[in-house]
Amino acid sequence: MEATFFGTSAGLPTKERNTQAIALNLEPYSNSIWLFDVGEGTQHQILHHSIKLGKVNHIFITHMHGDHIFGLPGLLTSRSFQGGEDKPLTIIGPKGLQNFIETTLKLSESHLNYPITYIEIDNNFTYHHDGFTVSAKLLNHGIPSYGYRIESPITPGTIDVNALKAIGLEPGPKYQEVKVYETFEHEGQIFNSDDFKGPAKPGPIVSIFGDTKPCKNEFYVAKNADVMVHEATYIEGDKTLANNYHHSHIEDVFDLIERANVKRSLITHLSNRYNHDVIDSIKDDLQSKDQTPNFEFVKDFDTFKI
Repeated sequence: MEATFFGTSAGLPTKERNTQAIALNLEPYSNSIWLFDVGEGTQHQILHHSIKLGKVNHIFITHMHGDHIFGLPGLLTSRSFQGGEDKPLTIIGPKGLQNFIETTLKLSESHLNYPITYIEIDNNFTYHHDGFTVSAKLLNHGIPSYGYRIESPITPGTIDVNALKAIGLEPGPKYQEVKVYETFEHEGQIFNSDDFKGPAKPGPIVSIFGDTKPCKNEFYVAKNADVMVHEATYIEGDKTLANNYHHSHIEDVFDLIERANVKRSLITHLSNRYNHDVIDSIKDDLQSKDQTPNFEFVKDFDTFKI
């Protein structure tokens, strides 16, 4: 799996950074891409990458602020001409999302050549697709804003060939039954398939947050995440200002990393007041301190393997 960032700025675009958009490539589990938020200009950013809109089959919106949704109408229209014809799309997000999209498309006389399924979240949410489990928790941002927790499929343990040979079962078509079914029959005896396989391997957990100030539900979204994507609109100064505007300060994010046992944190949604040089300087200062956890300030077009 890979996460690619097409926008990392908060509120407004800058000359260096676009507004919010993240693509999650689900390979090797699925030959598809999920988008999280679609800020203004997202489709233009994607033109600079190998990602094709026709492979996007889910879009998750964290909240209805413009820097997270203003790119949706254009991207949806372009998908019709970039491999999306007749390919269903599911869009998940807060209440009002369907009305926003359908009104915009209607007034602009835009016509899509593929069906859309809308799922609007009311408080908390759980969704299953292709072995993935996605849960959403309400955050604290002044308007409904959600954090998404993506739990990847479990990879079954590999077959223990020596153990199967020990009961007289040589390699052949029967091994497929051992892979797929809970039990299998051999020479009139029923065996438990798990006894002939190594331990199953859980897939990675990815937590992607909408805008928020610190709140209880953050912990449940982030707990034991392999990768957490979190906003830090303010990365220096007094964190009171950040929290007054229902945003997170870098200190808030570091606290969450420690409490939730997050393995790797990717920090985005940085205020437009910060250019790359300033961000790099602040990063060097933070990483020079012993108590600073593992983190990365992300830039547009950064890709991270998960």
